[in-house]
Amino acid sequence: MTTIRFFVPGTPVPQGSMRHVGHGRVVHSNAAALLPWRDSVRAAAAAAMGGRELWIGPVSMLLRFEFPRPKSHLGTGRNAGALRAGAPWFHMQTPDIDKLQRAVLDALTGVVWRDDSQVFRVTATKAWTIAGGSTTIIVRPPIATATEWAA
Repeated sequence: MTTIRFFVPGTPVPQGSMRHVGHGRVVHSNAAALLPWRDSVRAAAAAAMGGRELWIGPVSMLLRFEFPRPKSHLGTGRNAGALRAGAPWFHMQTPDIDKLQRAVLDALTGVVWRDDSQVFRVTATKAWTIAGGSTTIIVRPPIATATEWAA
């Protein structure tokens, strides 16, 4: 197993709650947005895997979810495009980071690993960006030290 890194363009979509719709069918509450986004994650992961076999051992991962800043965070007129002084530094609003993680872990099942229970560590960050949204994903085998993690 070697580290794989890949980038998924587009605003990240959380895996929301499931709801029963009758006759034994269960659907995601936000399936219209979630399913295409998970397909994008799968496609990027498959390209990064390059035909390698599914990982069967323990896996750790880094996730960076980037969201486009709303126009209210940016200046106007001659300050157009510049960040307003009062704009928040951290992304502390919905979607919840655990639901974003769940969407990625489920999307990578059967593409990178056999089952998402193999993931023993996830480090995830939500951030603002001036550009369009995206997700950066790094999947690694177990590592020995924090110094290696930063590499």
